[in-house]
Amino acid sequence: MTPEELAAVGLRYDVEGVVATVTLDRPEVRNAQTPRMWSALAEIGDTVPDDVRVVVVRGEGRSFSSGLDRVLLDLAKSADDPESVVGLLTRSAEEISETIDRFQKGFTWLRDPRFVSIAVVQGHAIGAGFQLALSCDLRLVADDALFAMKEPALGLVPDLTGTKPLVEVVGYSRALEICATSRVVGAAEALEIGLANVVCARSELEATLTDLVGALTASVAGAVRETKALLIGASARTLEEQRRFEREAQIRRFRELAALTPGS
Repeated sequence: MTPEELAAVGLRYDVEGVVATVTLDRPEVRNAQTPRMWSALAEIGDTVPDDVRVVVVRGEGRSFSSGLDRVLLDLAKSADDPESVVGLLTRSAEEISETIDRFQKGFTWLRDPRFVSIAVVQGHAIGAGFQLALSCDLRLVADDALFAMKEPALGLVPDLTGTKPLVEVVGYSRALEICATSRVVGAAEALEIGLANVVCARSELEATLTDLVGALTASVAGAVRETKALLIGASARTLEEQRRFEREAQIRRFRELAALTPGS
């Protein structure tokens, strides 16, 4: 998509060296998200260059993202929009499933082993915003950040791929409590329960991000890529399966290092 097309749905996308940055750019509505934004995110995911090692996801202005644009829940304002929640209600179950599947792809690409994804969260990360942060490998969080899974309070479920990483990070019981109560989790608690990898003052976000990106890109790219792939699949494998995957990954590393060694 062109910069103009991305701007029309409230996004910016920049690649500088080995770092790609996706910015939610609707600060006037605290970066509220729309289905068109999710489709654009999926397109961005399809075009990330192979040499990118870090993808940064952030929000312009005071908040990371306040979640779904509430206009899409308003019958009077969005009844004619086929991608609104109201519009979806008129479709068959198969059509609804296919549409949500397309939306989810705007989130799932951030788990790609080719790079490490970082959510830089300040202010609100609510609903879809919370799920977008959970889609990233790491979460760098300002001390004013507020997380909440508001979907159950609206009569809905979190359906943008956030439930699996939430359970993996905080465990089933706490994940259920956070979702079922729709309560707010502040930055200090987020760090305590593992939702945040790093918490810093908002004024220190940029410097902390620079340090984190530097540390991530200091290691050998292929080794980080293979390690991420091993860790992503670890919980779904038996120990014997994981041992085999480790061996196979290490063989690939040996071969790549040997190819890079002069005189080999």
